[in-house]
Amino acid sequence: MTPKLILASSSPFRRMLMENAGLPFEAHAARIDERAVEVPLEKAGAKPDAVALVLAKAKAEEVSSRFPDGLVIGSDQTMSLGDRVFHKPKDMADAARHLQALSGVSHRLNSAVAIVRDGVLLWEYLAHAELTMRPLTADFIARHLSRVGERALSSVGAYQLEGEGIQLFEKIEGDYFTILGLPMLPLLKKLRELGAIDG
Repeated sequence: MTPKLILASSSPFRRMLMENAGLPFEAHAARIDERAVEVPLEKAGAKPDAVALVLAKAKAEEVSSRFPDGLVIGSDQTMSLGDRVFHKPKDMADAARHLQALSGVSHRLNSAVAIVRDGVLLWEYLAHAELTMRPLTADFIARHLSRVGERALSSVGAYQLEGEGIQLFEKIEGDYFTILGLPMLPLLKKLRELGAIDG
């Protein structure tokens, strides 16, 4: 019998990727306090990609505890500039500071995915994308944020590549799925190996 697929996420973007791939699945948000998981890791000096992996596994494990027979897919993404991990801006002034910090340099998106069944980790994977922002003036940042408004607060980097945020960049290295936070090609390969989808 084909195991039931469960996405441990409430993210509309991750749900969209799964739906667009034609996968039959349910989505259930993980009941974890992400910051409570992140803070001790960061204090211990964990690298940003390691934090993403721990969070992906924690989400999948929590949902698996409620749906033990399902193949639970957990995912998470961190954004880093060197060893600095960014979090969603608190307000528009914080969003401006984010964009000033990213101006003219390359930052990394670390996207992790894990599969858990009955509390057992079956697989984990980490992918990266490198994004280089063009140099931005303070005046441009102010104008840009006034146009996009509160949407700037919904993403860690204070930008949306699918919208006006694309204008901030001069170079992007990495696939679309990694940038959106769910590396689909390796995930699909593993689901075929596990007999969860048609091979």
